[in-house]
Amino acid sequence: MSDKDPDTAAFGYRQVAAGEKQDLVNEVFAKVAARYDQMNDLMSAGLHRLWKDDFVALLSPPKHARSFAVLDVAGGTGDIAFRIARAGGSGTRITVADISPEMITEGQRRAVREIGGEKCKFTVANAERLPFADKSFDAYTIAFGIRNVTHIEKALGEAYRVLKPGGRFLCLEFSHVAMPGIDRFYDAYSMTAIPAMGKVVTGDGEPYRYLVESIRTFPDQERFKAMIEAAGFARVTFRNLSAGIVAIHSGWRL
Repeated sequence: MSDKDPDTAAFGYRQVAAGEKQDLVNEVFAKVAARYDQMNDLMSAGLHRLWKDDFVALLSPPKHARSFAVLDVAGGTGDIAFRIARAGGSGTRITVADISPEMITEGQRRAVREIGGEKCKFTVANAERLPFADKSFDAYTIAFGIRNVTHIEKALGEAYRVLKPGGRFLCLEFSHVAMPGIDRFYDAYSMTAIPAMGKVVTGDGEPYRYLVESIRTFPDQERFKAMIEAAGFARVTFRNLSAGIVAIHSGWRL
């Protein structure tokens, strides 16, 4: 790839043509879809469940609203959507959008067992070009997905577009450890142990090497907060969990 090519994107530590990144990301998730949640348990020692519980508790879907429409982006296997469905009232409806058909298939399969499939619908969609009308959702959630999009600014712009005035944006994402000492241990663990576990569980460690690298290249908490504000959101805040291994970012469309 020529240094003169201005349209590039980070795929882990590599720079690739922006038009190629999405296909490369799709290949990663096609390989890991069937074991994705099992690997999350192993990689985080089960902590991802607590992080997701905190995330949905912060959303606090209403118990008695006649209608509460949530768009869960990059939510393929349904982990966030099922939590929202169980926490919300009868008027809560969740649309799960994911660019990976394999992840959507896994989520649809799980929905029958987890919640009977009544509150959730699944669709293959790109976070940068959502097939939904303006101002059509009360909340937009995305967990461990925004770092995989090619143009984060476009995904944030789409989030703003599809939210109703007063709607809430919530993002749960790996971030930058804020505690000295823990950061070195975490770096060593993630770069060696996680790809090794991925190889044992899925037969291929390379997708997990990419996922770890994508965490390292994602903007830190303050930079991402500024990006959310630049997309038009107000009252933007973030909360670190587990010393900043992950962070929840929140914003509102006014």
